[in-house]
Amino acid sequence: MFTVLKPVAIAVAYVAGGLLLGYVFEKTVLRGVKRIVARTSWEADNIIVRSLAGMMTLWFLLGGIYGAVLHLHVPRTAMDITHRALLVVFVFSVTIVLARVAADFVNLYSRRVGGVFLSTSIFVNITRVIVYVIGILVILQSLGISIAPILTALGVGGLAVALALQDTLSNLFAGIHVIASGQLKPGDYIQMDGGEEGYVTDISWRYSTIRALSNNMIIVPNSKLASAIVRNYAMPDREIAVSLPVSVGYDSDLAHVERVTVEVAKEVMAEVEGGIPGFEPAVRYQKFGDSGIDLNVVLRAKEFVDQYALKHEMIKRLLVRYRKEGIDIPYPVRILYVKKDDLECPECPECIDGR
Repeated sequence: MFTVLKPVAIAVAYVAGGLLLGYVFEKTVLRGVKRIVARTSWEADNIIVRSLAGMMTLWFLLGGIYGAVLHLHVPRTAMDITHRALLVVFVFSVTIVLARVAADFVNLYSRRVGGVFLSTSIFVNITRVIVYVIGILVILQSLGISIAPILTALGVGGLAVALALQDTLSNLFAGIHVIASGQLKPGDYIQMDGGEEGYVTDISWRYSTIRALSNNMIIVPNSKLASAIVRNYAMPDREIAVSLPVSVGYDSDLAHVERVTVEVAKEVMAEVEGGIPGFEPAVRYQKFGDSGIDLNVVLRAKEFVDQYALKHEMIKRLLVRYRKEGIDIPYPVRILYVKKDDLECPECPECIDGR
């Protein structure tokens, strides 16, 4: 019995030893390498080491299984099946590592160059798909399966697939068009003609996600986004003009009103976060309103959402300053003039009798 169990025990030791060595290697050697590369300024080594996470244990385990099979002297047929299975698992694990590396390199490149490629998952997903397809073709070729008929079949069936996935492909190419045009990118604040507005967070292979100011996510198909009329508040730059309507009484000294308003606006621009300190605010009188003279105070914000804080603080400070300077902000007043003849009703008997 010992003679029978000895090869099995040795085979189990191979497998357990491979698993243990892989775990130790990953927890000691790979972790030490991570600490070393973390201190370097080159990001590529971080990407490579990070992509190997979890794979070293698997590869050592595959080596242990292969050694165990060789020691057991299994029949040739079983040996071939085991060899092919181990090869498939190994090639697929290498494909996973390469897909991670390629995707991280795309993200790294997009962060550096910005513009068209700025952190959109559509390019990352396309890169992953390409690497996985190549890996699957390598696996099929390693198993002795000719890939030429498969490629031919894919070419012939491409039209049928395109018709079946017409909506998906439409969104895919629309997303690529949106990114390639450079008119929209993650981080831009946009407003669509349907009223949806918010920050673009991602443009994927099918949908684009927009985060509204209420912190809700708006999911827009890429084809809809490509055909919509979109106002991009981040182009040509993120600074925007902020117009605040104000009304003063007809008895006000307009030159004094303009001077006081500009002084308050300069304080707001210099002290409130989101304002442009070097910007010169402007006051533009608009019209003679029903209750007073209407004017606009023109401020400038660093980006779209900063306008709310500027308006909030401007209204608070302007009201205090107007009261101090004796500048009247009129209440809505409307005077109605009614003719005496309109009050008489010729149809009433009293009016007919002259009473």
